[in-house]
Amino acid sequence: MARFRYMVENPAASAEFYMNNFGFEMVFQVPPIAIINKGDLTLLLSGPNSSARKAMPDGTETEPGGWNRIMIEVDDIAAEVERLRPSGITFRNVIHSGPGGSQIIANDPDGNAIEIFQPDPM
Repeated sequence: MARFRYMVENPAASAEFYMNNFGFEMVFQVPPIAIINKGDLTLLLSGPNSSARKAMPDGTETEPGGWNRIMIEVDDIAAEVERLRPSGITFRNVIHSGPGGSQIIANDPDGNAIEIFQPDPM
């Protein structure tokens, strides 16, 4: 099982985003954190009052965003992007293909990256 943590501003809203758009299921939720999963992937969504969001010793604040990302594999990337667009999901790029498959990077409500990936047929 893989576990990832994203820093978010509103764990409940972020959990709803992932559940409604990508098929995640709720595991646990209290105001400062929501834990959701999809298959063997567990995503911890840590809000401003969670222990994971405490400032570093030098005062650096943890914050949402960046380029590290989870990857969600799909069978038809073009169809998946068209399914997501009406939800208002923003994308950082367009679908591009390379060795191994095609990908596009979507943003969650806090600017965390989600790679949508379609592998090349083997």
